[in-house]
Amino acid sequence: MKNKITIHLASPRGFCAGVDRAIEIVKKSLEKFGAPVYVRHEIVHNKHVVESLGKKGAIFVEELSEIEDRSRPVIFSAHGVPKSVPKDANFKQIEYIDATCPLVSKVHKEAEQLYKYNYHILLIGHKNHPEVIGTMGQLPEGTIDLLETSEDAKNYVLKKNGKLSYITQTTLSVDDTIEIIQILKNKFPDIKEPKKDDICYATTNRQLAVKKIAKKCEMFFVIGSRNSSNSKRLVESAKKSGCLKSQLLYTTNAIPIEEILKCKNIGLSSGASAPEVLVKEFIAKIKERADIEINEVEVVKENVVFRIPNKLT
Repeated sequence: MKNKITIHLASPRGFCAGVDRAIEIVKKSLEKFGAPVYVRHEIVHNKHVVESLGKKGAIFVEELSEIEDRSRPVIFSAHGVPKSVPKDANFKQIEYIDATCPLVSKVHKEAEQLYKYNYHILLIGHKNHPEVIGTMGQLPEGTIDLLETSEDAKNYVLKKNGKLSYITQTTLSVDDTIEIIQILKNKFPDIKEPKKDDICYATTNRQLAVKKIAKKCEMFFVIGSRNSSNSKRLVESAKKSGCLKSQLLYTTNAIPIEEILKCKNIGLSSGASAPEVLVKEFIAKIKERADIEINEVEVVKENVVFRIPNKLT
């Protein structure tokens, strides 16, 4: 007799509008220019997506200097790039298509406006994440300071008197960020905040869905890549909401099936760059060994769509 397991499935999950748009840009570029096209950095943080685009003719590089055929176009990833990168592409006479998520571009524009009005900027984010590198690279060195933790905020010392503002990476933990912002506001009551929250709608919605489910689960799984910031934050949200046995699954081969079979309720979500096929594979593997019931928990309907650049339409 098979065990009965309820899989509480978070909705929304998986691809967001920025990821959809970035993948579509690579596909449309291949249609328009033929293969190969180059992509600087992983277009989105997911091995499955990167490999499938590689099979269609996308060549992934970390830097423009790795591009062997400069007559071929290059696409900038959804995470955004420092200003120096398009400048370098122009210098090398390489045509580029920018797949930066519009919500990341919004943060870039914010940073430029603040700099223009003589604000010193604090960026709340994760060091070495491509989005943070891109945002900090919009402005001259020394005009943005990075804060990663509440401790960083507590210990921050303003180097010179003047106006202070903050912006954030788009894929952070909503709860952690609120905590850091509160510390900054207590410390610097005049700090200027963004007109609209920088954490993107998809990150917020996915965390909300996880929080709603996690407390009733014995185990919680987030399908996503190890270098995906929003996926890691979903695991943290599940743990904070009461499911301590929460983990990131970056390959469906690593499913701890024996442990799952001891559970009555498990939770499942996927990061904003993880395709739905991986969720289906996970469910199929559990189904081989247990009777399952799917309980989809939707916290909000998403209907955001971002247009692709005109040169590809």
